[in-house]
Amino acid sequence: MSSSVPQTDEKRRQREILLALSGLVMGMFVAVLSGTVVSTSLPRIIADLGGDQAGYTWVITASLLATAVSTPIWGKLSDLLDRKLLLQLSLGIFVLATAVAGFAQDTATLIALRVVQGIGVGGLTSLVFVAVALIISPRERGKYMGIVGGVMAVATIGGPLLGGVITDAFGWRANFFIGVPFAVLALIIIQRTLHLPRSYRKVRIDYLGAALLALGVSLLLIWVSMGGTQFEWDSMMSYLLIGVSVVSLLAFVLVEFMVAEPIVPMSLFKNRTFTLSVIASIAVGVAMFATSVFLAQYFQLARGANPTQSGLMTIPMVIGQMGASILIGQFISRFGAWKRWMVLGSVMILAGVSLMATLAYDTDFLLVSAYMVLLGAGLGMVMQNLTLVVQNDTPPEQLGAASSNVSFFRSVAGAIGVTVMGSILASQVTTHITSSLKDFVPSSPAEVTALKELATGTLPNVSSLPDAVRVIVESAYGAGIADAFLVAVPLALVSLIAVIFLPNKPLSTKTAAQTITESAESSAIDQAEAEVGATTTGTITLVNADGTERVTSASGR
Repeated sequence: MSSSVPQTDEKRRQREILLALSGLVMGMFVAVLSGTVVSTSLPRIIADLGGDQAGYTWVITASLLATAVSTPIWGKLSDLLDRKLLLQLSLGIFVLATAVAGFAQDTATLIALRVVQGIGVGGLTSLVFVAVALIISPRERGKYMGIVGGVMAVATIGGPLLGGVITDAFGWRANFFIGVPFAVLALIIIQRTLHLPRSYRKVRIDYLGAALLALGVSLLLIWVSMGGTQFEWDSMMSYLLIGVSVVSLLAFVLVEFMVAEPIVPMSLFKNRTFTLSVIASIAVGVAMFATSVFLAQYFQLARGANPTQSGLMTIPMVIGQMGASILIGQFISRFGAWKRWMVLGSVMILAGVSLMATLAYDTDFLLVSAYMVLLGAGLGMVMQNLTLVVQNDTPPEQLGAASSNVSFFRSVAGAIGVTVMGSILASQVTTHITSSLKDFVPSSPAEVTALKELATGTLPNVSSLPDAVRVIVESAYGAGIADAFLVAVPLALVSLIAVIFLPNKPLSTKTAAQTITESAESSAIDQAEAEVGATTTGTITLVNADGTERVTSASGR
């Protein structure tokens, strides 16, 4: 009878974890889905709204930028304020912005709403992983993070498929509404099942640091995105943007050394695990966002697929990333070994992006599928586990800041990487098309019309182009996207080196909430002993991880 009680308690605990995790995973799912579900239909969205390649890139980049800038701010707030309330607030912001974005009438409005949407996503990206760390120990977390990673893989790579089907069936605006019911359901589940310890530290918000960080990163991204098109690289505007950006980021670093509660605590970089994980996350961010954004363009603009077909073509990526994330997560929890899998995953990422850089418009689809499986499996082995090893080697009082900053650098790298790759793509496509059309003589009115449309710079509807022009456009986009992926190759190599040098520390069997409670109990007892003297015995009321109170005794010597 007595032996069955612990088993019953363990089953109850597992059930409570799964219920709470379901709300967290659902929130993360809609957050990631918000960016990927529109990627397949984005060529059509931009065409309908009268945008160009710069508009296409900025619809993606605006959300990534807002996510990147807001992620460390949300993470720091989670170390100071009610984590559950912050999680619900970020989800609410996301739902509102997403619903309104579905009514956008021009690219400028859509970009602005994507910024607000990105702020909500930044909170979810940061707070979900903090919540998971508080309720699940690092040793157990591998299998749960595998589930989270698998769901993110479905949203990241499967989103384009869902977006394609929705676009073809109901129109592209429906993409912005599909996640709203799931987000509302996530809010309800989180409210009813998630119980997190509250922070009792004095709230000191680093407003100056937040402003400097937002200004520096934003101007850097604007310079990267618009340089060479809206203004010359060698121009006063270019010098002004990069100059103010550098000064702002340097000032931000100085401020972080001086304030009481920095958004990015510089002391974190003394931790070798954190620093190397940040370096490794750069390549992961570029590879993850680039495949989501540019594979949709590759299949539609280089292979003439419609949105639904484009989404179906990304299924190998889903299989690779989801399968590896869940399977390796189970292995890590069962055996406790994590580094070998991360090294293997990093090698696969390097091989995957290198092979993506060889794509052409007529590459055999079986080869393209193999490249996607390889890259997806590598991302599945590395992405979530970078956060896991950082959380395992970080004090609980810095859990939010450490977790969110890994996501922050991944998001910044992804945003800048997508912007740079978008600029390379636009430049290379123009070069390839111009070269191919040098000796081309249109032979029909349809070809003349198609050439005039290409001259405007708007994204073409490849399926409606005359065959002769269509081959030129498909060839140009195939070569341009391959050239863009070259950016990710050296970054993937650096990531591999960083993962190799990560300290191979064993995973803890305590949750962050348990560590916080034990630390609070120890501090309270020490304080009581100091105050009442060596011979006094008393009781102290402590707050558990789930918010309930309990009484413990403190006796002096």
